[in-house]
Amino acid sequence: MFGAQVPLGAGIALAQKYRGTDGLTIALYGDGAANQGQVFEAYNMSKLWSLPVIYVCENNGYGMGTSAERAAASTDYYTRGDYIPGLWVDGMDVLAKRLVFWRICAAKGRDRSSWKWPLIDITGTDMSDPGTSYRTREEIQEVRQTRDPITSFKDKIISTDLVTIEELKDIDNKIKKEVDDAVAIARSEPEIGAEE
Repeated sequence: MFGAQVPLGAGIALAQKYRGTDGLTIALYGDGAANQGQVFEAYNMSKLWSLPVIYVCENNGYGMGTSAERAAASTDYYTRGDYIPGLWVDGMDVLAKRLVFWRICAAKGRDRSSWKWPLIDITGTDMSDPGTSYRTREEIQEVRQTRDPITSFKDKIISTDLVTIEELKDIDNKIKKEVDDAVAIARSEPEIGAEE
């Protein structure tokens, strides 16, 4: 069942607290799982027991192909845990995501009794899912052209003179070569036997 990892994340965080470790659990789930009772039960236990867990809703607007507006009375998932502070993050902005998690990690060293672990709604679009049965081709194309996080980040670092186009091309070429070399090795190696 999708979303089953949310209470497991609470359980891992409980084990971390019980053992006195400095660990932090991040439990990710999709917006389709955000309406399940087990998610709210995990929130409740985490708050009651002050567990070191952060819940991250990866919100692409379509839970298993169903539009969020058709499946949820409230699509502001970060407001769902009324006793857990919530944050909304633009999932298509690489720097925004980095900043949020950097601040959480920096705060991790503080007194845990005063730190409130957040519920984060990272809104974005899964472009690896073509989803043309429930999204229009125009919607997919518009996101690819105007909201692609890789293209957007590339534009930001070029426009601020942090990198040149030539440097990025060199990085791309090195990565392509590394991938091609790995594929060549994988294709040339014999298959692992069933006994392995």
